[in-house]
Amino acid sequence: MANKAPLVATLLLSCPDQKGLVARISQFIFQQGGNILNLDEHVESEEKMFFTRVEWSMAEVRISISEFEKEFSELANAISAEWEIRYSNDKNRLAIFVSKYEHCIQEILWLYSIGELNAQIKLIISNHNDLEYLARQYNIPFHLFPVTAQNKFEQETKELKLLSENRIDTIILARYMQVLSNNFVKEYPFRIINIHHSFLPAFMGSNPYRQAYEKGVKIIGATSHYVTEVLDEGPIIEQDVTRITHRDSPKDLISKGRELERSVLVRAIKYHINSRVLPYGKKTIIFE
Repeated sequence: MANKAPLVATLLLSCPDQKGLVARISQFIFQQGGNILNLDEHVESEEKMFFTRVEWSMAEVRISISEFEKEFSELANAISAEWEIRYSNDKNRLAIFVSKYEHCIQEILWLYSIGELNAQIKLIISNHNDLEYLARQYNIPFHLFPVTAQNKFEQETKELKLLSENRIDTIILARYMQVLSNNFVKEYPFRIINIHHSFLPAFMGSNPYRQAYEKGVKIIGATSHYVTEVLDEGPIIEQDVTRITHRDSPKDLISKGRELERSVLVRAIKYHINSRVLPYGKKTIIFE
């Protein structure tokens, strides 16, 4: 029988910059028996803020997880830190929201099926039934919630109940063509990931490819970001671009853009579920 992989812990921490932070955090982990596997840190010099991501093996840690976190909280309080520790046996539980476009969800489900997403896709939610066949194909529960201006509050209430019952950690908007209400967004701060089909902050809102075509731009892009109460202005996780020319029609822009959307969204999801994203104000720190 194969040996069970040792439990790995990942810390994301931010605090005001001060001397000796890396040494204090590393020493704490060492004293508890942890073996550091990876450590990355960054200092925002203008704001005088410190950010770090640390991975370590828990195989020889001599105390329980609850005791470890209780003792670490004392150190965190002493340095005025905000922090979170996730563990390798606690996979992120995902819900995918989608409407009619299939290119993004196809990419996600394919990578999931071959084991390249370290997460659990627990359900798919849609306001249309066009892509229900994909849920059946990958054996993932599908839930239909048609949304109108009149029933939006009622439907979102049902969706939130379903998400809570399934203990969903993160929501992926894989070209979900509905604007979530502020009340909904507040329930999942920095846990709703969207893909926008432009290189934000350019061409916000609807039909960005038509806007790009009419402006005659030479580069189009895609942006994956956390959803906040302000449309298309949440902290950016990942972006990419591709060149276009005057020969490209609006249809060509859409085709080229969809290739970007798939790859950008998947990279953002991987950063998030592998605890490599640390939101800070309107920005994010990405530990690659």
